[in-house]
Amino acid sequence: MKYNHAPISLRDGHIFLDGVELADCIKCEIKFTPDVWTGRQLGELTPSSRWLGYSISGTITRRRSSKWLEKKIKEYQKKHETPEMTIQGVMDDKNSDYYKKYGKNIVTCVGVVLTGDLPLTMLDSGGDVLEDSLSFNAKDIL
Repeated sequence: MKYNHAPISLRDGHIFLDGVELADCIKCEIKFTPDVWTGRQLGELTPSSRWLGYSISGTITRRRSSKWLEKKIKEYQKKHETPEMTIQGVMDDKNSDYYKKYGKNIVTCVGVVLTGDLPLTMLDSGGDVLEDSLSFNAKDIL
């Protein structure tokens, strides 16, 4: 475009779980949160800050269309081993200024473990569609 800006459209992307696209995914957010030490020395008016580590977390919201979550839960109940996954997010809005300058934005999370409540069933007299919101932590990003 010559005159208008083209920010990234959040609609143009894909989420993969262990290499398989989550076609029922409607929202994904992955966050990097630094562990920050803050302190001051005698005579300093303002504190210094330093990163000492970090955590990686996120949320996937999806419309339930498969039993993969139930399978992960059953797998844990049977083996008592924490299910570990890989989640990859791809932003590829080819019409955006970002894409034209940098190409695809790809974030791959490894060592992903689901956290929080894992919904098994939901009923609602309002009759809306079923959406699961799944929180996770990741060990690292590639």
